[in-house]
Amino acid sequence: MTRWRSGGGLGSNDRSEITALVVMAIITILLWHSPYGGYLLYPFTILSTWFHEMGHGLAAMAFGHEFERLVIFPNGSGYAAHLSEGEPSRLSSALIAAAGLLGPTFAGCALILSSRTRRATRNALVLLGGVLLISTLIWVRSLTGWLVLPAVGLACLWFAFKARANQRHFAVQFLGVQGCISIYRDFGYLFSQGGMLGGRPQLSDTGHIAQALFLPYWFWGGLITAIIVAMIYWSLRLAHSR
Repeated sequence: MTRWRSGGGLGSNDRSEITALVVMAIITILLWHSPYGGYLLYPFTILSTWFHEMGHGLAAMAFGHEFERLVIFPNGSGYAAHLSEGEPSRLSSALIAAAGLLGPTFAGCALILSSRTRRATRNALVLLGGVLLISTLIWVRSLTGWLVLPAVGLACLWFAFKARANQRHFAVQFLGVQGCISIYRDFGYLFSQGGMLGGRPQLSDTGHIAQALFLPYWFWGGLITAIIVAMIYWSLRLAHSR
């Protein structure tokens, strides 16, 4: 477990760990832009999509909707279908849309926070692995999801029970970084009104928020970005606090 110094500065362990997280993020971004990097990161791209769509689905359930299915396409896009009795409120529609955008970062920050202790690290890997397997059985309705998500879930469980402590620590932080920076890959989507999904035009999540509330989609894109930056900063600060 790393700590902030009493004077407010970072100790050497803190600096080394934060540097490692930044290096992971930079390497991931560089791989995204390399010819074959996307293939290496493909399981984590699908995982980020799962975080995103589960954010939509779980938020919909919180508002009393029925989470019907989760579909992930081979290119990494996807959608979560949910049903409601009657017309949903504007606020609930906006919050369900926002939950998908914040889902990967929320999960990533939670994983980084779990790296504070060995017990929390193991528990986080067990929880993530278990939820991946269970959600695949209950909601996932696409071949890509059926192939990739259980494999990632089983890998998480293997790290939780078979890997050494330092390997578990690296794994949970690596997965956390992937969740936190996945928004970079979708930055254009965040600041767009819509795009194509499964060959059909579709409003973006920020487009849905703008439609449900007020102000243009780019305002909500900026606000979501600010929230994501604050979440990452807070999680890093808390992960290295007393």
